[in-house]
Amino acid sequence: MRRREFLRTAAVGGGSATLFASGVSVAREPYRPLGSVAVRNAKEAVVGSDGKTAFVASTDGFATVGIGDPANPTVLAERRDLLSGKTGGPLSEIWDVKVDGDRLLVAGPANPVGDNVLHGFALYDVSDPANPERVAFHETEFPIHNAMFADGMAYLTGNDGDGNPLVMVDTSNDSPKEVGRWSMLDADSNWSKVDSWVRSLHDVWVRDGKAYLAQWDAGMWVVDVSDPKNPSHLAHFGGRPLNELAKIPSEKEHDTVIGLPGNDHYVRTNEDGSLLVCNKEAWDTDGKGGNGPGGMELWDVSNLRQPKKLSEIPAPESKDPTYDLQLPNLLPIGVASAHGKCHDCTGGAGASGQWTTSHNFDIAGDRLYTSWYQGGVKLFDISDPANLRELAWWRDPKKTSFWTAQRVSDDFFVAGSMGRHANGKGALYTFPNRAGEQENPPPLTPGGNGTGGAISAPKNESTASTTEQPGFGFGAAGLSVLGLTALRRFRNRE
Repeated sequence: MRRREFLRTAAVGGGSATLFASGVSVAREPYRPLGSVAVRNAKEAVVGSDGKTAFVASTDGFATVGIGDPANPTVLAERRDLLSGKTGGPLSEIWDVKVDGDRLLVAGPANPVGDNVLHGFALYDVSDPANPERVAFHETEFPIHNAMFADGMAYLTGNDGDGNPLVMVDTSNDSPKEVGRWSMLDADSNWSKVDSWVRSLHDVWVRDGKAYLAQWDAGMWVVDVSDPKNPSHLAHFGGRPLNELAKIPSEKEHDTVIGLPGNDHYVRTNEDGSLLVCNKEAWDTDGKGGNGPGGMELWDVSNLRQPKKLSEIPAPESKDPTYDLQLPNLLPIGVASAHGKCHDCTGGAGASGQWTTSHNFDIAGDRLYTSWYQGGVKLFDISDPANLRELAWWRDPKKTSFWTAQRVSDDFFVAGSMGRHANGKGALYTFPNRAGEQENPPPLTPGGNGTGGAISAPKNESTASTTEQPGFGFGAAGLSVLGLTALRRFRNRE
């Protein structure tokens, strides 16, 4: 092993720890950010193929950030109030961006916000990141909470309050055109008995002709999209049984969607598709900490018909893992937002609780890059998925609330922070891609050191269902959730 690689991957050490390589002692620096740059109301962040540019969704637009020097990330350009001159504009609640070559997809609104509000995605030429230029706009009849963009195809979460389909749009020649749709109702129409809010399509990941769908309490679904015009069902596992979800009374839907079990939030595979990671965005709803915050699961999916859960990563402990969702008086005027008192609300409508639930993540090689809102960012060695090793953990709960973590290179990764409950102080951070230990980490629990709990193997759980039957049993990670009042209004509109 090369000396530099040894130093990068050596075991965790504190600020005073010393490592030895080739007889030379090297003081281990405390684990901390390499650099950061402010991006107001930052949400998702993705990295361009050149590894020198990051693209950050910023709620009312997006920013391009130069990361060629990770110690000094620099905003190259910002575009806000997008499509303000278009009927129903500007495009709002831009929580997701995705990049494919020199094209950037900018989607919104993330949640149902009214019939007369502009919905869709803008396509930008970002061949010059300092001067992004809009080349197309594709309007939709549904909000776009998340999207995937690969090989010129846009894969959209089409939560319409009915089938909640995956919607595929070909963007060839900068002329977007919808070419296909797939819904779980196509696989089994009985899913229509489950309230659409409970089975929302929260996110999508596509690799090698397969789309991996996170469908909240309905679990994980895998769809063959090698021919987007003729998608077909491949597998379904995780989540909760159809008959169980269909029996949930409307007055219990709030707790069902906010807390565990359930809440499949984001799904992603490793390079060869043999390992799948699913996280669970969830909050405590009973005041006892029994159904939140949500963590992560690692699955062996080398055989999609017999998936096997290998291990679990618990969320960092929180002094208050609740999510107070009292919709009627707390939504900003004119905005039926996803979370009620939410991380995107403005003005005085902040959210309660200290959020440490899992959010967006990345897998590259033997490493897993994770974000936990106020619980910070964590880096894991997943070379043995059944026996994970936590390599690094950094947090600053009074200042940051991390939305995502994305690998850039062997040297560093980026993480987008939305600030603290819509205070506007979002930022993009860069972190070393190595093991390390934060010096004097701030506590997340009263009188504690913010421990994250033990990584564990599954607890006597059988493998999930296959293509023949609905999934059962385990929680999953959730939505940045489409709001109950909002989605019902959207679903019932004429």
